[in-house]
Amino acid sequence: PCPGVLLPAGCAVPYGSMAAPGAAAALVQYVVLRGDLARPPRSWPLGAVVAQGCHAALAAAFAHRQHPDTRAYLEMGGAMRTVVLEAPDEAALTALAETLKQHSIDHEVWTEQPENVDTCLALRPYPKDQVHQHLKKFKLLK
Repeated sequence: PCPGVLLPAGCAVPYGSMAAPGAAAALVQYVVLRGDLARPPRSWPLGAVVAQGCHAALAAAFAHRQHPDTRAYLEMGGAMRTVVLEAPDEAALTALAETLKQHSIDHEVWTEQPENVDTCLALRPYPKDQVHQHLKKFKLLK
């Protein structure tokens, strides 16, 4: 069998078996999208906005793939919990990124190219109680 949470290359583990009982259920990945992208004057298509969130979530998971919480979250399969919030504009997204950085909260900002526009940020998976306080002013994306 494979030892612990940090698996050696090529080690197969049954889906979901890495998460400690009850611990992984509390993990959540927060994704914060700019709401102004979908409204005039920008009016990006819905699919383009959704793609920004997907890019940011994958970038955060990949960048922090060795973290035990990320591994446990990914092993949850269909039980993964993702919360998508809305930042009103680029300034709010930038301010949030700075706050997260100041509090040493792992996250990735997605910058759409070739436009060079910050569109979204995603945290690596965290226990909700460790990060919620920094995100509570943002509403669910509508």
